[in-house]
Formats: sequence, C-alpha cells, structure tokens
Amino acid sequence: GVLSMGMTMAYAGMIEGKEVSWMPSNGPEMRGGTANCIVIISEKKISSPIVTAYDAVIALNQPSLDKFERAVKPNGTLLYDSSNIIIPPSRTDITVLPVAAELEAQQLGNVKVRNMIMLGAFLSMVQVVHSSSIVKALTQVLPERYHHLLTVNRQALERGEALVIDVLTPIV
Repeated sequence: GVLSMGMTMAYAGMIEGKEVSWMPSNGPEMRGGTANCIVIISEKKISSPIVTAYDAVIALNQPSLDKFERAVKPNGTLLYDSSNIIIPPSRTDITVLPVAAELEAQQLGNVKVRNMIMLGAFLSMVQVVHSSSIVKALTQVLPERYHHLLTVNRQALERGEALVIDVLTPIV
C-alpha cells in the first residue's frame, strides 16, 4: 500500500533526474500498526531525510490520519481515503481532499490499487512528478511476477487523477 506508493514516487523522481529520499517505517506496523514513509522529491540537494512538518500527507486509514494530520504545514495538502476514515480531518488551514479510493479500486476489480488511485489524485493536486514517470517506475517497483497488474495500476492512477479534476472543475 503506502510503502509501495512512496517507493513508486521515489523511482519516478529518479527517472526525472530529481533528488530523492524515501524513508519507510515498517516496524510495529508488521504486527497491526500503520506503515508510513517519508518521500522527498526536489530539484535541489536534500539536506536531511528527516522532517517533522510535511508539505503533503496521504492517509489511507484512520490511525494514519490521526497521527499525521497535525504534522501538515499550514497551506499544505492532505488527501485521505474517505472509504476507510470515519472521522474526517478537522483542519481549516490546509487543503483537504477526500478520495473514495477503496470504493474506486473495487470498481476496477482490484482493491490493492487504491494506493495508485490516491497517488493519481495527489499528482493532480501536487505536480511533483509526471504520471508517465509513475507508470515507468511501476515496472521497476512491481516484481516481474506482478507485471500483469501494470494495466490496472495505470487505470487506477488515471482514475485518481480524474476524480480530482471532477471535484475541482467548477460547473458553469
């Protein structure tokens, strides 16, 4: 889920020749806690992979939202999977976007692509890498035995992008 999403973003950043840091946290989450990772993609050298205030957060579940909502910088961005989160974010000083990623993934026939739906939505709001680089990165991140899932992952990425465009496009 979130770790492979972060790794895919990091690979996409490298494909585009950017400076990249990917720092996963997968300790106690192996026993039921939440996994998370910090991804930094920059045009400039990265001085430290350790950050305590984030430009953006993508939360896939309630414990992650509860843990990271307050760490988003003012004027930052928070996307959350509204299919899995009961208590939505309460901050008013950041951009908050609910994305029904799990429901959308079910409609695509594979709930495991909800991370790509969230990533597509994120990239529609924060253009840190191109979605074409994400598709290329997936060929490196996904083990070869899962390459038959590249098409559904690309579809999920596109669906996430479309969801944000639909939400942000004003009706005139």
